[in-house]
Amino acid sequence: MQRGHIYVLPGFAFQPGCEPLSLKGKVIDEMPTTSRPSKAGTIILGAAALILTISVIAYPDVAFDASLNGLRIWFDVVLPALLPFFAMSEIMIGLGVVHFMGVLVEPIMRPVFRIPGEGAFAVVMGLASGYPVGARITARLYQEGMCNSVEGERLVSFANTADPLFMIGAVAVGMFGLRSIGSTITIAHYISVVLVGFLMRWHRPAAASTPPSRRKTRGGNMFSRALSAMHQARANDNRSLGQVFGDAVKDTFNALLFVGGCIMMFSVFTAVLTASGTIDWLSTLLQKSLTLFGLNESLAPAVLKGIFEITIGCQAASEASASLLHRAVIASAVIGWSGFSVHSQVAAMVQGTGIRLMPYIIARAMHGVLAAIVTYIIAILNPSVLSSQAAPTIGYSFIPAEGMTFLTVISSASALAGKIALVIAGLVFLAWILSKIKIVSFIVKD
Repeated sequence: MQRGHIYVLPGFAFQPGCEPLSLKGKVIDEMPTTSRPSKAGTIILGAAALILTISVIAYPDVAFDASLNGLRIWFDVVLPALLPFFAMSEIMIGLGVVHFMGVLVEPIMRPVFRIPGEGAFAVVMGLASGYPVGARITARLYQEGMCNSVEGERLVSFANTADPLFMIGAVAVGMFGLRSIGSTITIAHYISVVLVGFLMRWHRPAAASTPPSRRKTRGGNMFSRALSAMHQARANDNRSLGQVFGDAVKDTFNALLFVGGCIMMFSVFTAVLTASGTIDWLSTLLQKSLTLFGLNESLAPAVLKGIFEITIGCQAASEASASLLHRAVIASAVIGWSGFSVHSQVAAMVQGTGIRLMPYIIARAMHGVLAAIVTYIIAILNPSVLSSQAAPTIGYSFIPAEGMTFLTVISSASALAGKIALVIAGLVFLAWILSKIKIVSFIVKD
């Protein structure tokens, strides 16, 4: 398929010399491209799949227990925690709230991160609700024509992060048994992801930006344009509130079923690799590399497990025979990297769009390194944050991992959704204040 830009008219898209294609009101900027897999890549992937299948057959009891554990994690934690955010994001897009927010926050997002204003919605929801909400919202923004493929690649690298429920509740309290360490990991995680978002503004800098006509309406002050954009988006959607809600719940469950499958599969892969001794063998190769960075050799299994799955990697880091500082640094790096399990979830969320996965994987690697560095700096500047007597600096209530139930987690997630609404309102108000500031320039001549 030949790659090229598509020029858009209301309801149609066409390339020079091609027949118009009806899009039913949706706007796209580029045709996605597909490439044929190489012969070497096919052989490597086929061999890897065969080895993993044989490992599962060789250790059926280990595979079953790991799969069951992954199912429990998905049903007791992931499903109730993510369901409100997935559903509400779909509803807010259908009601035009994202368009309203996009017009107001455009003056901040575009100059700093080279992302359309609507991307702020994906950032806020992603930062608060965790993987892979930011990726799903980014894909929806692309499908609705609110960002192009390059902007989507920048946005998904910025908006798809871990959530405070996981970092403070599951990791700090449930795994480390020390609530105060959650403050350090969470702050480092968010500082580093903002740095990643800023660095990603230079990703393909020559690429075209989304035309302004797609993002905002002209005329009047910014607030009235935002209201007009929201109303226009709602009129274009033209679904009843009941249909919007029904579609949101249906699409949410389809997405979360895939998330659950990824968690179970990578839980099995990690368990059989551990049982077969592969993780131990690779750990001996990695130990020398860790000593070069001044880290304890016992953290090598945590790094390897974290490459595949975030939860298992953090658990291994918490149980390593290393200092609390080193364990926190590795756990922070694993959370920033997020693991192939989350990467596969992101790949599914952006499937069918022009958003490529490789820029996201590179950004996650940068995030893991930066999160580890920031965690180390915070701990060195303020050693009390890693003390068992330290008071938590983030006031957030969460049930310990062993006490989690479906109802307790969904209650916490719903409460967090209310706080996100306040954050969004604050961002909108800040953008409105900034829009009222006028800069007057003048030249004084002798």
